[in-house]
Amino acid sequence: MVCKIKCAAITGIDTQPVIVETDVCNGLPSFDMVGLLASNIKESRERVRTAIKNSGFMIPPKRITINFSPANIRKTGTYFDLPVAVSILMSMGLINCTVDDKMFIGELSLNGDIVKINGVLPLALSAMEQGIKKCYVPIENVGECDFIKDLGIIGVENLNQLVMILETNMKPPEIKIIPQETEDYKYDFKNIKGQIQARKASEIAAAGMHNMLMMGSPGVGKSIIAKTMPSILPDMTLEEQIEISKIQSVAGNLSGSLVKTRPVRSPHHTATVSAMIGGGFNPKPGEITQAHGGILFLDELPEFSRQVIETLRQPLEDEKIIVSRSGGTYEFPAKFILIGAMNPCKCGYYPDMNKCTCTEQEVKKYMEKISGPLIDRIDLCVHMNQVTYFQLEKEEQPEDSLTIKERVNRAVQIQRERYANEKFKFNSQLSGENIKKYCKLNKEEQHLMEKIYTTMDLSIRAYDKIIKVARTIADLKQHEKIQQGDIAEAVSYRPVLFK
Repeated sequence: MVCKIKCAAITGIDTQPVIVETDVCNGLPSFDMVGLLASNIKESRERVRTAIKNSGFMIPPKRITINFSPANIRKTGTYFDLPVAVSILMSMGLINCTVDDKMFIGELSLNGDIVKINGVLPLALSAMEQGIKKCYVPIENVGECDFIKDLGIIGVENLNQLVMILETNMKPPEIKIIPQETEDYKYDFKNIKGQIQARKASEIAAAGMHNMLMMGSPGVGKSIIAKTMPSILPDMTLEEQIEISKIQSVAGNLSGSLVKTRPVRSPHHTATVSAMIGGGFNPKPGEITQAHGGILFLDELPEFSRQVIETLRQPLEDEKIIVSRSGGTYEFPAKFILIGAMNPCKCGYYPDMNKCTCTEQEVKKYMEKISGPLIDRIDLCVHMNQVTYFQLEKEEQPEDSLTIKERVNRAVQIQRERYANEKFKFNSQLSGENIKKYCKLNKEEQHLMEKIYTTMDLSIRAYDKIIKVARTIADLKQHEKIQQGDIAEAVSYRPVLFK
């Protein structure tokens, strides 16, 4: 008798249906597994065999053959342990129940315990798409999938408990889900003195999901502003929470429930290309994908290798990254706010010639580490000066993050309503005909943009960037149409040290 159990295989952050087929028959004792399997699945033979034995079940000396169908998809991951064990027990007649509407996900320890795994959320969503009614998962992973109302999520501690539930219809133990607490941010904009333009640019970047580059000498506050930005990012919709949680689940960063705050990634400048885009024979999400829906902060941007910096060009433009391997092509989402921070020269003090020790050639060489095409993809560029003593000792307290976030949320809600029938939700995602459709200019504004375009010798992409930033500024001010003041402010954020 061949036992079939529905499963799924994770490919990137997506899933593909897989069926585990098990046959136990007379013959020379063996335990064979086929179906284009990674080594961690082949190794599961010993885990499953020992877990079944230590759970009190006896595997007879027979020929056991397990096939993972379809055989043309490469499977990897330890979450196949549980379905393999259940299919063996069913083939031996130790479990007698219908499994057509059930999915089993989990890794087995040698004593039969079912341990926590990565990637439960996309697997559970795949189960729902396949019409599965009940999904048995490790008890520590239940919180990730608790929001799925059309799927019964049942947490199990060990193989014995699972057999009892299947055989006797025993009611599974109730699990108390502790929701992830909203992060209490360490930094607040009320504690940042001066840097009015950088504060405003941060607000625009958060409201429209625009990329931002901060340039200034050491100690002016570039890093502290980047660290404070998460406190003003807009609230997430349930759809965004699920999408971001899927990525964090596969990456192993999800702690018991859906994410409540947007991700912030800050890789060191020694990070490799594989670390940024995702690596391995079966690629896992890299820093770029893990920052999806949140912030990717690159401090000391020119210190990153040229190869790493140039890998940002495609995801910044296409909002996705495609990784090709011999085993297949994987597509990862990559819509994030790029926040870059850099010094204007190697010593960090240009153009203050009293402090700067660099020659003009050295300054030029340092600037050239950031290519023109990448700079052209930056929406906002802020040149930060040292804070004066008067600004430092000023008693008047700046706006706090909560007040700024309220404005950001209002602007984001305006965008969601405006783009309700579109596939995108933020001004930074406008392109082509959509810019003309949603960013119509009056004659005065058109005349101003004509002057700006010819005077500054802009590229088409840079022209579009100004329009999109102006649209976000107008939304923050709750202007129905883009006004001249909005355009003028948007132009003030264009890079001036790059051409």
